[in-house]
Amino acid sequence: MPRDTNSSGDMFGGWTLSQMDLAGATFAARHSGGRVATVSIDAMKFLRPIKVGDDVSCYCLLEKEGEHSIAVKIETWSASREDAEAEKVTEGIFTYVALDDKGKPRTLAD
Repeated sequence: MPRDTNSSGDMFGGWTLSQMDLAGATFAARHSGGRVATVSIDAMKFLRPIKVGDDVSCYCLLEKEGEHSIAVKIETWSASREDAEAEKVTEGIFTYVALDDKGKPRTLAD
């Protein structure tokens, strides 16, 4: 059994969360112009399993911006190699705080 799957061949939810967090952190860092850290995950939904071999994509959209933080809506979509039609498999709101060089919260640039 591969490390990131269960015995049915479905990807573990933790693997999916880590992929979403990587996508969201990249989005938030670009949006904020610097380093960010994950502070919360809200409204997380697992809608369908992801099978080994599926093509997986994460999509990010700015949900809300505060003085120091950014909320990012992240959706994960997957498509089997036999059927190219993608289906949404997860969605959630990830919040990131912008950090300065010392790891302290910084104000977001306008």
